[in-house]
Amino acid sequence: MSTFKAPKGTFDLIPPFSATYLAVRDAISAPLRKSGYGYVETPGFEDVNLFARGVGESTDIVTKEMYTLTTKGGSNLALRPEGTASVLRAALEANMHKAGGLPVKLWYSGSYYRYERPQKGRYRHFSQVGAEAIGAEDPALDAELIILADQAYRSLGLREFRILLNSLGDKQCRPVYREALQTFLRGLDLDEETLRRAEINPLRVLDDKRESVQKQLTGAPLLKDYLCEECKAYHEEVRTLLIAAGVPFEDDPKLVRGLDYYTRTTFEFVHDGLGSQSAVGGGGRYDGLSEMIGGPALPSVGWALGVDRTVLALEAEGIELDIPPATSVFAVPLGDEARKVLFGLVTRLRKEGVATDFSFGAKGLKAHMKNANRSGARFAVVAGERDLAEGVVQLKDMESGEQTAVALDELVETVKARLA
Repeated sequence: MSTFKAPKGTFDLIPPFSATYLAVRDAISAPLRKSGYGYVETPGFEDVNLFARGVGESTDIVTKEMYTLTTKGGSNLALRPEGTASVLRAALEANMHKAGGLPVKLWYSGSYYRYERPQKGRYRHFSQVGAEAIGAEDPALDAELIILADQAYRSLGLREFRILLNSLGDKQCRPVYREALQTFLRGLDLDEETLRRAEINPLRVLDDKRESVQKQLTGAPLLKDYLCEECKAYHEEVRTLLIAAGVPFEDDPKLVRGLDYYTRTTFEFVHDGLGSQSAVGGGGRYDGLSEMIGGPALPSVGWALGVDRTVLALEAEGIELDIPPATSVFAVPLGDEARKVLFGLVTRLRKEGVATDFSFGAKGLKAHMKNANRSGARFAVVAGERDLAEGVVQLKDMESGEQTAVALDELVETVKARLA
């Protein structure tokens, strides 16, 4: 047994369980790929200031959860704790916003890192699929992304999730609300750290999960009562488009996302079967983020959905995905000559698009067939010296047990026909 283990707060994905994760990633990204979103992949680490400016210096992510390091050259880097800032940085660096045809629509999938107290549904290394639409201020774009996420979850069979929706206002109306909220918070019995946070970004206090804080927030002013007419109209159009698309949602005037860059539309996907870690994904509009990280004004919107928590949601609903076996045909050679012949047939089957594996290293028919059973293959191709002398192989249906002799030069077409 190895003396090394996966670091605390992480876990390994190994077959067959890893196949579920791949299927979830594919299902979440499928609607995006069909809607004009191109794939982007960014480094696993970035300049620490990208997240300090974009995510927000007062957030728990920046103050407590980022993994940071100093390179031999003296650069300060951070393992990425979220995807939006990195994707926007990549788009700006490549001048994608200058190529015309805004918005720039991108999707991504990857690993993210936060130093948190490990618990079910909250890990220090986790994976997400995300989408960003950069460079356009349009309620239809906000609605499109929510609809695509809803489609992705429903394609997996999930039904017991809810979409929470709110508006956080913009730079015109939020300052008035900010001042009213700060006045309210100053009158509460809060610890020094929370009061400091209230002065930097009071909306973050609303997102505090501690019961001692939440009890005192009863009666706090709500942002919806301070929205300007433009933000009200924008939010109402998002709502109208979602209703027209038949996507159910719940208005949640207390919904505040944990990152500083959000403006106007904000939303969260929650699943009540997951306990305290009920959020499976979320996102919103971030019209000022580009300017925060040194770019031009580029109003944008996006989301990230947690792969780990989506898998937990599937388990909570008792959903088992229909994942086809990794292997359709398994070759069982009996003897040295059969090894050579069947290995060639395996190569031909693979070239024809048939998922095929080979029984390596086993001794004797019993050991070979155990390998075939473990593979989950629909068919086994068995051949010994007598079969080869007759120019045939034995094709065994692993479900029914039926076995038939098939000519060597007809095997590929026969297998393709039966699998079809």
